[in-house]
Amino acid sequence: MSIDFINNDIKTECQQNDLKAYKNIYLIERKSNVHKWLLGTFIVVAVILFLPWTQNIKARGMVTTLKQEQRPQEIPTVIPGRVVKWHVKEGDFVSKGDTIIQIAEIKDDYLDPKLLERTKEQLTAKAQAVESYKSKTGTAEQQVEALKLGLELKINDMNNKINQQVQKIRSDSMDLLAAINDLNIKNEQFRRQKVMYDSGLVSLVQLEQRNQAFQESSAKKTSAEIKYNNARQEYLRLQIERNGEIQQYLEKISKAEGDRFQVISQIQTTQGEISKLENQYSNYTIRNGLYTITAPQTGQIVRAEKAGIGEILKDGEMIVEIVPSDIDYAIEMFVRPVDLPLLARGQKVRLLFDGFPAIVFSGWPEASYGTFGGEVAAIENSLSSNGSYRILIREDTSDKQWPNQLMMGTGAQGIALLKNVPIWYELWRNINGFPPEYYRPKEDKDKSGSDKKKN
Repeated sequence: MSIDFINNDIKTECQQNDLKAYKNIYLIERKSNVHKWLLGTFIVVAVILFLPWTQNIKARGMVTTLKQEQRPQEIPTVIPGRVVKWHVKEGDFVSKGDTIIQIAEIKDDYLDPKLLERTKEQLTAKAQAVESYKSKTGTAEQQVEALKLGLELKINDMNNKINQQVQKIRSDSMDLLAAINDLNIKNEQFRRQKVMYDSGLVSLVQLEQRNQAFQESSAKKTSAEIKYNNARQEYLRLQIERNGEIQQYLEKISKAEGDRFQVISQIQTTQGEISKLENQYSNYTIRNGLYTITAPQTGQIVRAEKAGIGEILKDGEMIVEIVPSDIDYAIEMFVRPVDLPLLARGQKVRLLFDGFPAIVFSGWPEASYGTFGGEVAAIENSLSSNGSYRILIREDTSDKQWPNQLMMGTGAQGIALLKNVPIWYELWRNINGFPPEYYRPKEDKDKSGSDKKKN
């Protein structure tokens, strides 16, 4: 009896302990608040889904500059030469115009130390030769003028003689006509006298007198013909003489003109040689100035390609590289072709620079810390070799200033800010793989609107 009673007590006690443990583990008597937590969580998630989210495009890039002249610049040598003296070393800061290196000539065409002086003497000699030729040209012109004047005077003299001879021919022709008329009269008188003699009306003496008069008249007529013919012959001779004189003077004038043109040709040839010598002299002067290579702008000297003294430099070979000190920094980034239509000039961008800590919430740029503002300055229309499009981002002057410690080539990450949308829409867009919303920045819209008004 006692043993069974004890066993029953133990069993009853164990059952009571199991019931307490069951209640403590499963809390069947405690009221559950799970539905409240679920409802609250649902409400919080629903609120979060309707919060605004800024769509964006991310891209990696590096620090560069908008202006080509502010980028690292290689300084070459224009002419070949030999290194004589270095005036700077790597890491030095130089100002514009400071001497970097001095070189010496190595070509035998320019080794003469008095090359400029001798070229100048050649120029002077050629200039004096031109002056001599000009004087000779003046003399030839005077000679031509004198010959032309002599020709004119000679022609006038010969024309006067010819005119006199024409008058003489006229006079001789009148004498000849008078002699012919007189001969005809004497011939008629002689004929009538002979008829009368044959008739016995006159004596032989009278007939002989008429015959003598006829013979004298015939002789005068012959003399007048000879004189007239001589006058015509003299007229022809004077014309031939005039033509001969004209020909001689023309030959002399042509020879003088030829000499003058020859001198003019020599002047032009010498002037061409002078121009060539002036070109050489100018080239020699400029070449002398190229032996000293100076800094084209203020900056720091890096990457010296040559070292030591006496090294030979080829024309166009780089000597050193200079990094300008005054730089308007920009960010060079590459975006995918699918994202290019979403970008526009003036679009806002958030930037993260390597080495500068930042806390980033890409969808809430206002909540980010350590980012810097920028705006799209240029978008290239040609595809780069990496299959992306290159864009340049400049500093946003309305945002906080970029770090002064920025250097060329520093890595950067850009977040281009697009349209504000609810979070649920952004999740849905990413799940479906849709692109961000296309829109135009306000500044771009204003500019396009003003352009339309102007048009």
